[in-house]
Formats: sequence, structure tokens, C-alpha cells
Amino acid sequence: MPDHDIINIAIIGGATYCRELLEKTTLEYGEQAFNARIVAVADPDFDTPGMQVARQLGLITVGDYHELYAAEHDIHLFIILTPDQDILEDILRTKPAHIRIQSYRVFEVFWNAISIEERKLRERNREVETILNGIKDFIIVIDANMEILEVNDAFLQKMGYSPEEVIGKKCHAIFQKVDQQCQHLDFICPLEDIVRNKQPVRQILTRRKQSGDTRYIEVSIFPIWEKNGKISKFIEISRDITEQKMEEEEIMSRLEQMVAERTRQLKETHDQLLHKDKMTSLGKLSASVVHEINNPIAGSLNLVMLMKRIIDEGPVGDGELTEFDEYLTLMETETRRVSRIVSDLLAFSRQSKVEPKRLNLNELIERTLILNANLLKLHAVKVKKRLHPKLPEIVGSDDQLLQVFMNLISNAAEAMEGMGDGVLNIETKYSSKHGRISVSFKDTGPGIPNENRAKVFEPFFTTKKKGKGVGLGLSVAYGIIQDHGGAIKVKSKPGKGATFKIEFPLERAQDQQASQGGMHG
Repeated sequence: MPDHDIINIAIIGGATYCRELLEKTTLEYGEQAFNARIVAVADPDFDTPGMQVARQLGLITVGDYHELYAAEHDIHLFIILTPDQDILEDILRTKPAHIRIQSYRVFEVFWNAISIEERKLRERNREVETILNGIKDFIIVIDANMEILEVNDAFLQKMGYSPEEVIGKKCHAIFQKVDQQCQHLDFICPLEDIVRNKQPVRQILTRRKQSGDTRYIEVSIFPIWEKNGKISKFIEISRDITEQKMEEEEIMSRLEQMVAERTRQLKETHDQLLHKDKMTSLGKLSASVVHEINNPIAGSLNLVMLMKRIIDEGPVGDGELTEFDEYLTLMETETRRVSRIVSDLLAFSRQSKVEPKRLNLNELIERTLILNANLLKLHAVKVKKRLHPKLPEIVGSDDQLLQVFMNLISNAAEAMEGMGDGVLNIETKYSSKHGRISVSFKDTGPGIPNENRAKVFEPFFTTKKKGKGVGLGLSVAYGIIQDHGGAIKVKSKPGKGATFKIEFPLERAQDQQASQGGMHG
């Protein structure tokens, strides 16, 4: 505001009222647009409290108030702080016309009224301060320049500061121990967030104590807006949640350990179920393949006895040697057949470690059919195969997938038992468009009742007679296929057979092949 618009005030009388008025009056006119200021004090006694404060403030001090009439002082108002009536009357008679007067009595009325309100305000401030200091949450007042104006006792005690170490300091210097503003750090400054989004924020931040220890702080900050739309202050309400955070991390750690232990136990149980189901299947297979093994053994034994009898009857000629060669060839073929069956049985029964490798599902199906040949023959089941000639390889466990196929084939054979003309259709497909490899087993049995269809993959669910099965086969098969990244589904209508379809995603199969190639490279 220009100087000619400012009211210059002179105080007449330098006693206690003068000192109080000067001490309670803001004189920083350069920064604030006040239109009145005290520029002079007059009192014959230069040692009065008011005159001493005036000299400290650099004001004009005179012993005779008449000196302040001079135009050079540019005084506009006299405030008379002495009850001497003669002084008031003298000023009224002698003052220039442009100088106005506020008498002692008028000042005293206003001053007493102001003092009463000041006492009330001071008491209210003490109440508010007591309340704030009684709150366990941190209360912090920050101005628009990021300087801390006020803090409560909870913050000082918990963070290890004294008021002098905090008040007037930049918030980032206290909270983060850095000289630059927080936007240069690895997180967004909540105050900047408020300015940008024009709404309160709530965050969990890390802050450092006076000792340097890092604490987790849950922060809620509310802006105080001025009439012109600018932010005047930020009120922060926050709490130290370090102990809570550490408890949560400890709980999470314990939970992770519990999950890991439970996972280990479940894996052991899963492996036990796999083996138990394998042994059940092996028991059924063993009874079935006895005939499959006996036939080639009996044939070979007959040929040996025939050759022995020919030798006993007399000298062996060229004709007999030719027959012997044919007999030996047949015996070699049958012996190899027995060896293959026994080898597959041993591999299937072995509790082997799962070692994924590249597999051709068509070849795996053929091996399974060899093992189940006599079972299918006993149940008069005919097999029809439609195997894709260029089926891509997948990566998996041949032992486990063989177990799946064994279950599905033996289940289908048992379902068609006694029908006399049962047919098992086995088909493999490859769809490059949909990125899938599929294997389906479709039987012509009685099908699965509607109420049982959703239960077929549940552990220990079975519709077989006692002693025929424990209800683990399809449950184990489901788990094995899932472990291979695939899916197994069943479709069935009562009286129209059942179809079990297995799908393997080609992308996973190719990724596994690439991974295996990298591992063995």
C-alpha cells in the first residue's frame, strides 16, 4: 500500500499500556498490507517501559509531544495512554487540524474488552493444546512453504525431537533427513499430491526418527484453503504403525512357512495316493497279463519239446534244420514279447522319480494297449484307434501318463464287461489353430448316471463292487493331467457310453520342450 494511505500513529505516554501495545502489535509492514503503524512515542521520562521498547524497535522517541506536530513526522493519530486530563485538553487546543485523537478513556474501554477476549482465546488455546497433546496420534501443522508450524507431544516423544528442533524446519528435512523436496525421492510427496489433486490424501510412508531409525507412518493430510483458492496450511494426522507392520510381516512369514509345510505334506500324500492307485492297477494288470505271458511261454515250451523229440528220433537232416530255424525265430519273437510285457510292468510298478521328458502320446497309448491286451480280450472289447500321424511331442512323465491311460482303458473295459460287443474308440488330435493336443477314450458301455457325473474325479468315489476298486483312479488321473498343464473332462449320457477327453495346451508343451532343450544343451 502506498505511504500516503498509511495512518501513522504516535503514542502519548510510555507507561505499561504503551509497552503492552507495542509488544502485541505486528510491525512487519513490508510483508503484510496493514494500513496503520505506530511510528513514535512521547513521554518526559525516557526510562518508562514503553519508551524502552520503542527505542528497541527503532521508533521515534521524544520527551515533548509537541515535537510530533512537525510535518516531517507525518503523524495522523495520537493515542493518549495517560489519564492526565490536562494533557488531553492541551493537545485538543494545540494540535494541527489533520491529527486526530483517541482519548485514554476510549482506549481503556477497548483495551479491557480486547484483553478479556484475549484471555478467553488464551484459555481456549490451552484447552486445544491439552487435547492435541493428549492424542496419541501425531498432529502436525505445515504451511504452504513446507515449513512445520506446530507439532503435538506425541510426535515429539515418539520421534525423539524437541520443539526447537522441529518448529520452523522444512518437513522433508525432518521426516526424510534430506535437503531437497520429496518429489526428487522415490515416492510422491503427499503435500504435492494434495496440491495436484485438490483433495486430502492418505498414505503409508517411511520416516526417520531423530536417531535415524526408519518408522512406518500412516499419514492423513487435510488442506486448509484460503478465500483465493490457495492452500494456507496442511493439517497432518498420522500414527506410527511400525509395530503393527512388523507383526503383519511376522504373521505373513509364519503363514508362508505353514503353507510350505502343508504343501510338502500334501505332496507326500499325493505321491502316496499315486503309488496306492498304481499298485491297485498293477494288481488288476498282473491277473490279466498272466494269460498274456503264459501263451508265448507255452508256445515256446511246445516248440522246445518238439525240437527235442525230433533230435531223439534220429539224425537231424537239412529239412529238420530248416524247421528248427523257423521254430527258433518264433521262439525269439514270443520271448521278446514276454520281455516287453515284463519290462513295462516293472517300469509301471516302480516308485520312480518324476523326470519330465519328450513323449509321443501315440506311442504311449500303444504301450498301454499291450499291457491291457488280455484284459480287453477277457471283456470282449474291441479297440478302434484313430491316432494323428503327425502328433507333436509333449514334455511330461511317461510313468504318470501311462498310469492315466491304464486307468481310463481298464475302467472302460470293466464298464463294458458282459456286453459281448463293446468297442473302445481311442483318438488323438492336433489342432494348430487352437494350439491343443487331445486324447479321447470313448466306450460303448452303460454310461454314467447324471447324479454321479460331477463326482467321478472326487477321491474315493466309486460305483464298483467291493474289492474291485478304491475310487482313486480318476482322482489321481485328474491331478496328473493338471500337473501337466492339461485338463480332463467327461461326457456321458445313460445308456450311451462315456467319453473321457484329455487336452494339453500346445504352447505349454512347446515351452517345456524348449526348456528341456536348454537344460540338456
